[in-house]
This record gives sequence, C-alpha cells and structure tokens, in this order.
Amino acid sequence: MAHNEAVDVVLVGAGIMSATLAVLLKELDPAIKLEVVELMDSGAAESSNPWNNAGTGHAGLCELNYTPQTADGTVDIKKAVHINTQFEVSKQFWSYLTKKGTFGSCKSFISPVPHLSFVQGDDGVSFLKERFKTLSEHHAFSDMEYTEDKAKMAEWMPLMMPGRDPGETLAATRVLNGTDVNFGALTNQLLKHLTSAPDAQVKYCKRVTGLKRNNGGWTVSIKDVNSGNTRDIDAKFVFLGAGGAALPLLQASGIEESKGFGGFPISGQWLRCDNPEVVKHHQAKVYSQAAVGSPPMSVPHLDTRVVDGKKSLLFGPYAGFTTKFLKHGSFMDLPMSVRAGNIGPMLAVAKNNMDLTKYLVSEVMQSMEQRLESLRRFYPQAKAEDWRLEVAGQRVQIIKKDPKKGGVLQFGTELVAAKDGSLAALLGASPGASVTVSIMLELIEKCFPNKASGEWAAKLAEIFPAREKVLETDAALYRKINAHNNVALELVEASNETESYA
Repeated sequence: MAHNEAVDVVLVGAGIMSATLAVLLKELDPAIKLEVVELMDSGAAESSNPWNNAGTGHAGLCELNYTPQTADGTVDIKKAVHINTQFEVSKQFWSYLTKKGTFGSCKSFISPVPHLSFVQGDDGVSFLKERFKTLSEHHAFSDMEYTEDKAKMAEWMPLMMPGRDPGETLAATRVLNGTDVNFGALTNQLLKHLTSAPDAQVKYCKRVTGLKRNNGGWTVSIKDVNSGNTRDIDAKFVFLGAGGAALPLLQASGIEESKGFGGFPISGQWLRCDNPEVVKHHQAKVYSQAAVGSPPMSVPHLDTRVVDGKKSLLFGPYAGFTTKFLKHGSFMDLPMSVRAGNIGPMLAVAKNNMDLTKYLVSEVMQSMEQRLESLRRFYPQAKAEDWRLEVAGQRVQIIKKDPKKGGVLQFGTELVAAKDGSLAALLGASPGASVTVSIMLELIEKCFPNKASGEWAAKLAEIFPAREKVLETDAALYRKINAHNNVALELVEASNETESYA
C-alpha cells in the first residue's frame, strides 16, 4: 500500500497569516518540513492584496472605534493600547528579518505616513478632546498632538480644509510616526524568503477538498484546479489561514471547537484617486467617526496609500453585502456554511441586526454621486473625474453562540484551535493584518506549548525582546523598542542611541 507524502505542517492560504506563521516556524525550527497551499495563482490575492485592505499599520493612533466613550463620558483606551503594542510586536519581527540581510528591503512594504483623527460638531470635538487627554498620558501615545485651530489643520491636511463653512466646529489629532503597510508586498516577500529555505514549499492553484483525522494528525486532500489531479498529504499540524474560506474548512475538520461558529460576509468598496496633483496635497491617513448603525469596518477614512512605490488616495470604505466568503468565491458560500450547530446563532444575529442589514442594503444601492457626497464631507472640493470606484476584499465577520442573545456578531479576529493543538483556524477581519505576528505567537503558544516554553524559548526571546504586556506598562522599554524598530525599518534615520536593543 502506497504511503501519503508526509510533512510537519500544512498551511492553507498564501496570505499574510500563513506567510507569517510559516516563516516564524522556520526561524524557530529550521528542520521543520512545511507546505503552503493556495487556491489562487499567486500569494496575497485576497484580503492581503493592497487594494483589498486599508493598508493602515493599525496602531490605535487614529481609529476612533478602538477608544469607545463610556456612559460617564470617559474614554476607554485599553483596546487602542493593546493594538498599539501588538503592532510593535509585528515591527519587531519585520525588523529581525530585515536585519538578517536575506529578507529584502523593508521600503517595499512599509512607509511613514502620519495618522490623524478628524471630527465634526460639538459632540465629536468633546469626545476627541477627552480621547486625546486620556491617550496622551500613556507612553505609547505621548507624541500625539491635538488642535481645534483651522490654520493648524490646514497644515496637517491641506486637501481637506479649503471650501469648508468657516463656522464649522472641527478638531483633529495627529501622530507623525504612523505607517502605511503594503501587506501584499510583505506577504510575497515572506513567501519568497520562506521558499529559499529547504523543505518549504508554496503551491498555487490548489484547492483543499478534505480534512480527515489520522493517527498522528491530519490527512489533507488537495486538488489541482487546472489539471484536476488530487493528492493526499499527512500533516502533524494544519493551519487554516484562508481568509473567508477558513470557516468552511474549519467546519469540514469536524473538530468540537468549530461547533456554533457562523460567518457574516461584508464586502467593501473604495473611491480611489491616482491624480498626482491631488495626491501630493494629502500625506496622511485621516480617520473619522462611523455613522450611527454602521459597522466598525465602515469608519470613513481618507488614506495615503503607497503601492509599488506609487502614491494614491483611497476613501471609504463603502460597505456592501454578498453571500461570497472570498472576492473570488461562490455565491453559495454563505448558504453552504449553515449547519445544525450554527443556524440558531445565525438566525439570532439576523434578527438582532436588522439596522445593520438595512445599512448594508442602502450602501449597495448608493449612486456614485452619493458616494462623492460622503467624500466631500472630508474633502469639500473633490471632483468626480479624479475618483473611481474599486471593489475591495471580502470580510467574513464571526457569528458565535451567546448564552443570552442566542448569537452575536463579532468584529475582530478569533483563533480557533483543536484541543490537541493539531489544527487551528483564524476567523474574522480587521485589524488582522497589522497584528498578525501577535496572533501567530498566540497560536504557537496554544498549539506548540511545550516547544514555545522549551526549545523555542531562546529564539523567541531573540526575535521578540519585549511582548505586549511589558510594552503596555514599561515606558522606557517601549521607547527603546519603538526607536530600534523605526530605525531598522527605515521609518526614521538612525542616531547613536537607537542602533541596538542593548
């Protein structure tokens, strides 16, 4: 009887999640044998593609939905601080790889772009002022600036101020050391680095058609979408990092932990401007407040994007609805994901989120002129001829069981792992890409606990001198790590004080 090919690890999907985990595992154990399988004909073809995501190096600097205002008027900054330190962990990994010399240039995927928050009206100004006061007391946000001075705002965001009503009440904050990240370029750089090592392969145009438990792990059935040929691989560990397709694969695994999860797909669209005369007047990512009843992923923002060395502007996102789980997926994805174990939570979410459903329908029905009206609240003098509509990537938000409501719609990401650590899947969306490294470290600690605290511990400490909890509380160490990362990633010029961690 013929034996299946055997590997240590199979990673499904060639996006930022799988690429990060694969490179990290190879750094921790160079002898590990792994294979990445991808349905499309290239890496980063779905959510990791630069035009399918906002490319904000999410660090909690400008995203107002990460700092909710409580009933007594105070602002809760816990989430913003946590996301900020997670992004610093990502930067530590990229810095480590860049310093190795074989990884390639960091300039191809990360660029310095200021992060601004912008609000209108008395309530917005009151909230932003309180947010600034609370955040700027924390060492991760001590460089934040606040202004209600329109002349100052015209310096910070020259595209956005001309043409406004002089009596309009406005405020803004700015952090100069924000970033724009081309996660597509980063993903492909990681994959190229990965395949330069022995026993590491990335195979494209391959669909996973089956996941079956075997004695030592999983048998993964894979079909070549071009030839139709199939093969089975035996793997000790399987990672499902296939974006929206992770949910159906997780369900196919049959693991107990997958029960009750459903998915709610939300599509996105952007207005894009490539006119250099317009683009040169806006060097920032400017986030504002979401409309009442709209999902967090619909927070409007006007962004500088740097893709393949060229600058563009993106405005949006405009939400939409489709039953596809991937941009290149099938309209049957959502109905095919319904199971006896998740129909209750899915129906509960449908019943409890009618406002969201109406919002999504209204977004889909918008005309180009209505989309431009939204843009003109940011950029009053925007001309229709400078902007075109781009379809962004799919996001499958998580639906999960809830003892009180029956089911809840969860924005964010969730790592679901088998009890024995032999399989894990990543579900959900933003701020996923920016905090990938933290999520993959969590996966390693969950699925490889003995190695993480044993033979891999020294290497992990070398790559990551400081993890999130320490960075949240130790101001001096945070500043040291942040300065080192910014120099290593060429976001600032080196000085004598910032050349090493030592």
